[in-house]
Amino acid sequence: MKAFTYERVDTAEEAVAANARTPGARFIAGGTNLLDLMKIGIEAPSHLIDVNGTGLDRIEEIEDGRVRIGALVRNHDLAAHARIRRDYPVLSRAIIAGASGQLRNMATTGGNLMQRTRCPYFYDVNLPCNKRDPGSGCAAMGGYTRRHAIVGIGGNCICPFPSDMSVGLRVLDAVVEVMRPDGTTRSIPIADFHQPPGADDKVKEFALEPGELILAVVLPGPAGGRQFYHKVRDRASYAFALVSVAAVIQADGSGRIALGGVGTIPWRSDAGDAALQKGAKAVADALLTEAVPMDQNQYKLALTERTIALVLAEAKG
Repeated sequence: MKAFTYERVDTAEEAVAANARTPGARFIAGGTNLLDLMKIGIEAPSHLIDVNGTGLDRIEEIEDGRVRIGALVRNHDLAAHARIRRDYPVLSRAIIAGASGQLRNMATTGGNLMQRTRCPYFYDVNLPCNKRDPGSGCAAMGGYTRRHAIVGIGGNCICPFPSDMSVGLRVLDAVVEVMRPDGTTRSIPIADFHQPPGADDKVKEFALEPGELILAVVLPGPAGGRQFYHKVRDRASYAFALVSVAAVIQADGSGRIALGGVGTIPWRSDAGDAALQKGAKAVADALLTEAVPMDQNQYKLALTERTIALVLAEAKG
C-alpha cells in the first residue's frame, strides 16, 4: 500500500472543499471496498477524507411519503429499519442477501452504490483491464467467463456489477442526491447512476463528476404490491449473484422487475416491466434481448428465465 495522508471532516461542505484542494483525494466511510483495493494497488489515493462525522447517517421520512436514506446509513441498519421492511421489503431483502453480517455492519449506502466489480481480471494487476487501466484491453473476454455479464457489455468490458442493494434500488426508481465541489447539489435517477461500458476503451462506472459526494438516496412513495428478491449463487452466503431478480408485483400481475448478476450495471428495461403479465419467458426475452453470452455463461439465459418464473409463481401464491 502506498503512503497517504488522512483527515476527518464534520460537514459535507468541508468534505467536498477538502477534496477540491487536494489532488488525488478520495472520500472514505466504511472502507469495505476501498481499503481492499488500496492494499493490492488498484486504488492509490494520496489523501483520504473521512466523512463519518458529517451526519449523513439518518433515515428520514420526507414529503409525499418519500424516504431519504443518508449516504452513511450502514447496510444492516437500513435493512432492519421498520419503514424499509414495511414499505420497501425488496430493498431489505436485497441487502440481507449481500456480503456477511460483519460487512453489512460497516458498509454504507453510498459506498454500496459505488462498489467496484469483483471480476478476477480486474483484481489481477498483472492482466489487462479497461476498467482498471483504460485502453489496456479486457483479459476476461478471452478467459474464464462463467460469472461474467451477458448484457450491457459495450464491447470492451464484460465484468458483472456486484451490488445487491443497487438492484433493489433500481426496481424502486430511487434517486441519488450528490453535492458538487462548489457546495451545490443535484439529483441523479438511479437509472442513470451506474454507467455501462461504452464503445471505446474508456470505462466510466458512475455518473458522478470529479469531486462530487453522495449525500443520500431518496425512495419514492411506497410501491405497494408484493416484493421479492431472489438471488442464485454458488453457495448459500457471502457469494455474489450469478442471477438475481428484484420485483414489485401488483395484484393484477403488472409491476417492475430488475436483474443482478447478468449485467455490467443493475439491469432493467421498460419492455421487461411491460411483459410481466405475459409470463417468465416473455419477461426474460424482453430483458435479455441485447444479450451476448459466451460459452461459459450461456447458462445465464435459462437461469434468468427460471428465476423470474419462481418470482412470478410466488407472486401468484
